[in-house]
Amino acid sequence: MTLQTVAFIGTGIMGKPMARNLLHAGYPVRAWNRSATKAQELSAQGAEVFDTPALAADGAQVLICMLSDGPTCDDVLFGENGAARALAPGALVVVMSSIPVETAVEHARLSAALGLRYLDAPVSGGERGARDASLAIMVGGEEAAFEQGRDVLAAMGRPVHVGPAGTGELSKLVNQLIVASTIAAVAEGLLLAERGGADPSKVHEALMGGFVDSPIWRQHGQRMLTNDFTPGGPAKWQLKDTRTALAHAQKLGLTLPVGLRVDGLFQSMVDAGDGELDHAGLIRQLRRHNSLPE
Repeated sequence: MTLQTVAFIGTGIMGKPMARNLLHAGYPVRAWNRSATKAQELSAQGAEVFDTPALAADGAQVLICMLSDGPTCDDVLFGENGAARALAPGALVVVMSSIPVETAVEHARLSAALGLRYLDAPVSGGERGARDASLAIMVGGEEAAFEQGRDVLAAMGRPVHVGPAGTGELSKLVNQLIVASTIAAVAEGLLLAERGGADPSKVHEALMGGFVDSPIWRQHGQRMLTNDFTPGGPAKWQLKDTRTALAHAQKLGLTLPVGLRVDGLFQSMVDAGDGELDHAGLIRQLRRHNSLPE
């Protein structure tokens, strides 16, 4: 069986290992990244690298977009020389970035006008999940579009079709609110253990296997213990997503008090100059709040 050719737009922290897994699965990959050197690193694994998104998309059956935010996706995909315009009718556009629900719905409309199919398919699992092809992939769009892209998505993780266009992004907002709140709770718990006289690393070990245990407890808790905040998910993007989630909740007539408080903590972290750090670095902001050494 001939595998579909994939154009991969955005080969940064997450995109590069995702594209690499597609190559390992045998998919022909045509790559583009704004910082060209990040895309060039994939050429050794067999990717073709192009100077513009449109050139990368030309001839592809599936276009995957893994860019930073909604406006960037709008411009790169549907701008005057947008990559989506270089696709043949019937091709599939898959936006795996975290973007507003309304943006995904508009993308689906624009794709249909070009004779294309569309999926919004944001991911969770961080850089490790991207490397290990174990990402949770939340997919919104038509069933036929999902079937068209299922195998491509499965090469990067575990895709689940959750509903029509926009619901993949809605699922990601749910994910990001829970992630942000859990990171804050883990940071508070480890600070409490430390201040109370326990060895935080032993508390971290003792709670594994219980109800507290989770990837965030294991991975981000360990980051907090070792002060390793090399960004897998930068705090500035966590803040972007919580803001988007709260704005959407407001449109639905919901007030989310825990989300509002956690969003404020991440805003304080970014304001303090830690926006480029991993979101586990929130513990530094809690230390500052309590006048403790960072």
